[in-house]
Amino acid sequence: MLKRITERLNAMPVDRLRPFGVEGLEAAILVALTREPENPKIIFTKRAEHLNSHRGEVAFPGGKWEPGDEDLLVTALRETREEIDLSPHQVQVIAGLPVNRTRQLMRVKPYVGLIEPDLVLIANPEELDAVFEVPVSYFLDPSNLTVDYFVGPDYALNMPCFIYDDYRIWGFSLVVLADFLNISLDAGIRLVYPDCSDLRPASR
Repeated sequence: MLKRITERLNAMPVDRLRPFGVEGLEAAILVALTREPENPKIIFTKRAEHLNSHRGEVAFPGGKWEPGDEDLLVTALRETREEIDLSPHQVQVIAGLPVNRTRQLMRVKPYVGLIEPDLVLIANPEELDAVFEVPVSYFLDPSNLTVDYFVGPDYALNMPCFIYDDYRIWGFSLVVLADFLNISLDAGIRLVYPDCSDLRPASR
C-alpha cells in the first residue's frame, strides 16, 4: 500500500508555497505516514480542551504561518515539532496536497511526509491532549464513515466523520484526509452533509 501511495503522489510536487505575509491568514499541516509497507498509519492530534478555538477537535499536526517562516513547508515542519516533538530531520516530505480554505477563510497547505513507525511522539500539553495514529486501511472501509452530531459556536449540524477509539475525525481535517486518500489510493470517499448541500470549504 505504501508503495502505491508514494507512486501516486509523485505527481504532486513538494511546492514550497510562499506566504502572503499576513499573520493569521495562512497555515500549513503535515499528513505524516509511518513507513509500513502493507498498512501505514496516519498521525493525528487532539487539540487541548483548554484552548479558545477548536478545542478538543482532531487535527493534523501543523499550525499558523509566522513571519520567521520563509515558506509554508517550514511552517508545517516547525509547528509539527512544537506540537508532537517530531524533528524536521525525521520527516521525508514527499508531496504537497491541494490548498484548501477553512470556514474562517484561512488558507491551509497540507504536505505529506514519511516517518519511521517506532518514533516516540509527545503531545505538547500547552496545545494538545493527545497524539495518536490510525491505520490507512481503517479509512478504506466504507462502513467506518458515519454521521454524527456536532455543536459549535455558530453551528449545530449532523456531519460526516470517522470515529476511531472515541476520536472523531471531521470538518476540515476530514476534507484533507479525503483529498489525500482519493488522490493517493482512489478511495472514492464522498463527503455527504445531510443538513445542507455542502459544507466543504472553498479550494481556492
